[in-house]
Amino acid sequence: MAARRAVREAKDDPEAMKRARADVQAAKVALGERGPVWWRDGAPDYNRKMARNTPYAEWAAEQA
Repeated sequence: MAARRAVREAKDDPEAMKRARADVQAAKVALGERGPVWWRDGAPDYNRKMARNTPYAEWAAEQA
């Protein structure tokens, strides 16, 4: 992804870094990785929750 490479290359230029990070954000939103939930199946959204605080707690404990 060109935007990610731009972040790496802009490490000493604050303005270039700001532009590159904005490009990464825009790409992730376009891919559905960030932004509003795009599915409507009625299931609760467990993103940004610790697994131990979700119905997946038992599974998560077994992974450790």
